[in-house]
Amino acid sequence: MAREFFGNINKNKVMLFMVLPGTLWFLFFSYLPMLGTVIAFKEYRFSRDGFWASIVNSKWVGLDNFKFLFTTNDAYIITRNTLLYNAAFIIVGLVLSVLMAVVLSEIVNKKLAKFYQTGMFLPYFLSWVVVGYFAFSFLSSERGMLNQIMGFFGAESVQWYSEKKYWPLILILVYLWKAVGYNSVVYLAAIMGIDKSLYEAAMIDGASKLQQIRSITLPLLRPILTIMTLLAVGKIFYADFGLFYQVPRNSGTLYSVTNVIDTYVYQGLKSTGEIGMSTAAGLYQSLVGFTLVMFSNYIVRKYDKDSALF
Repeated sequence: MAREFFGNINKNKVMLFMVLPGTLWFLFFSYLPMLGTVIAFKEYRFSRDGFWASIVNSKWVGLDNFKFLFTTNDAYIITRNTLLYNAAFIIVGLVLSVLMAVVLSEIVNKKLAKFYQTGMFLPYFLSWVVVGYFAFSFLSSERGMLNQIMGFFGAESVQWYSEKKYWPLILILVYLWKAVGYNSVVYLAAIMGIDKSLYEAAMIDGASKLQQIRSITLPLLRPILTIMTLLAVGKIFYADFGLFYQVPRNSGTLYSVTNVIDTYVYQGLKSTGEIGMSTAAGLYQSLVGFTLVMFSNYIVRKYDKDSALF
């Protein structure tokens, strides 16, 4: 058996070397850090003896660190904001990404399609710091472009960074502007892999473009749509820190509509220095995400095994 094992390794050594960098990345950045989750149950205090010695010597406090999230008056607000924003990102982002992919696939001039795709793909690579300054150039109360346009038409200027009612829409629009182009690439690749003879047969039968999309494109996209949605559901308790911290410019008057779990933990860590509390929050988010993925995958698998993750 050992000879067979090493024989398979020698036979597939080229493939193993190809996956080695990815394996090492997951080992050092995903699996080894799991040992540090014990900090969530300790009153971590760093000492000169080193990181691991500090973990061992720190006082065990059980679930006390989790009270930072669940006993605070802001627990409901940050949980509500995190869930509702992510739900909007998943639903609206999915619809717009698929729509964008379908539109790009229907452009006859491929050079023009690549130009549009590059233009939509570019915002994804911009830092949230840069995007935050872009937003500020539009929303600044004194020299913001939006207020200047409103003033030109005789409307009163708005103190955007003090008015809470506008920010749910602003944050969703900024996220969609940055992410839709990138997310549409997956669906565009799936559309490009659909057998063209199906569309040719539909055209012979007299089907319009809309009917082809409804009867061929969308049904064949269902497996990838389901998988991408399941993966997104697993991160529904995670919020994009850059979006919710940089774009509103950490304005205290907007906390009730912009504060999410990640920004709240960061502010708590900055003010108290309790690393155990931030670790507890990360562990809580991971466990909830894992549970949601397993539950969602179970439901999908029950009705359509081919569309499930596993």
